[in-house]
Amino acid sequence: MSLPREGRPPEAILADLEAFKKADADAEGGRLWSLVYYLNPALLDLAAAAYRRYILENPLNPAAFPSLRRLQGDILRATYELFHLPPEGGGTLTSGGTESLFLALYAARSYAQQHRPEIIQPEVVAPASIHPAVDKAAHYLGLRLIRTPLTESGAADPEAMERAISPNTILLLASAPAYPHGVMDPIAEVAALARRYNLLFHVDACIGGFILPFLERLGVEIPPFDFRVEGVTSLSADLHKYGYTPKGLSVLLYRTRTLRRYQFFVQEAWSGGIYGSVGFAGTRSAGVLAAGWAVLQYLGQNGYLAAAQQAWTATQRLKAALAEIPALYLVGKPIATIVALAAHPPLNIYEVADELAQRGWLLDRQQNPPSIHLTITAVHASVMDAFIEDLRAAVAKLQRGAQPRYWYERLRQGLIARALRWLPQSWVDRLVQRFRPPASEISPKRLAPIYGLLGALPSGGPTRQVVLDFLEKSLDA
Repeated sequence: MSLPREGRPPEAILADLEAFKKADADAEGGRLWSLVYYLNPALLDLAAAAYRRYILENPLNPAAFPSLRRLQGDILRATYELFHLPPEGGGTLTSGGTESLFLALYAARSYAQQHRPEIIQPEVVAPASIHPAVDKAAHYLGLRLIRTPLTESGAADPEAMERAISPNTILLLASAPAYPHGVMDPIAEVAALARRYNLLFHVDACIGGFILPFLERLGVEIPPFDFRVEGVTSLSADLHKYGYTPKGLSVLLYRTRTLRRYQFFVQEAWSGGIYGSVGFAGTRSAGVLAAGWAVLQYLGQNGYLAAAQQAWTATQRLKAALAEIPALYLVGKPIATIVALAAHPPLNIYEVADELAQRGWLLDRQQNPPSIHLTITAVHASVMDAFIEDLRAAVAKLQRGAQPRYWYERLRQGLIARALRWLPQSWVDRLVQRFRPPASEISPKRLAPIYGLLGALPSGGPTRQVVLDFLEKSLDA
């Protein structure tokens, strides 16, 4: 579209938006297993009403809007109690897990610049399952990220992390739990390493922060992962995940307020006045603060306990059903309500995901190993039986004729892998183009072909080009 010459009536604009949404995933109906955390219509209406009341306010200058300090302070104090932050600790609110991880790495770099100036190339050590936002932050901040192998259970290996520590190491990271498979890293053991080597240690609880504490209160065995563990110096948790607030709200906590100051930025010589900022974002709407505050007030501890119980019960139903589907298995040892399903050959788990998509279920595809991801929330409790029924049907359908498809895919991937070793790069690029499905065939309901292709390619090189092409096309829709 182009900018209309004359403004349009509100009812026409809203009608267009409703029409645009018809092709989107049904998050409210529990058909989506990632990206959106929806609880019920009443909560959504409350959040929207609260957001509207603060849509104009700007947190950039809290002196102009004293009520924003109240909202932010209330949210932070609730998380201080939830994660057992000591009295000398402090936190900040961010726009999400990515910004929280960025700032945790930035604070660690700033701390090292002051206390360990001899380090020329700072290094960060994290398990292979750490969220790629850490890679992104390290890339932007000029840090060297060293990823270490996992144990057989899919958790961080403290011994491998210790071997990776060098005189240039400034920070260790671990997850509670890791996003891909829902596996909990051994926080206490990594924290012991941090203390032994006098390092900062950040716990990425962005996805688990607002489910693990409530599962623990329900009697689920959750190992300590927060500031009860000596050696944990910072922690991030997203309210817009299992906290069920609108998108754009995460918390980053530090064991001491002194450490928190290392993420601040000040420019005192600007002609526009002294500029100070606690995070990356500048001007933004305060609507998400008001909506987040309203959600916390509405649910309270009992509301979160009830939501956690529903998600936990749904997860146990799925695990019980998997025991009766021999072709599928859980990846690793998930601890809470985040799981990944993989398939025994010749069944292709990506084809299972495509078949489920045809039945209205949208799931993330993963690799190493090939799997599909499910973030199970309270809304999935009411649809879990229907999902299990469709999962059984999808597996039964695909098992018929799975053997020939399996060997075809193995042959195709083998040819590509062999070509990568022996052919000139220009020929490899042509081969990738030859086997890559047309853009018109790539959709959330048919991703098995593209994932089959990417599975044959090493990271970087051709894989990177395929992904870059996809990102470029997403901007030119």
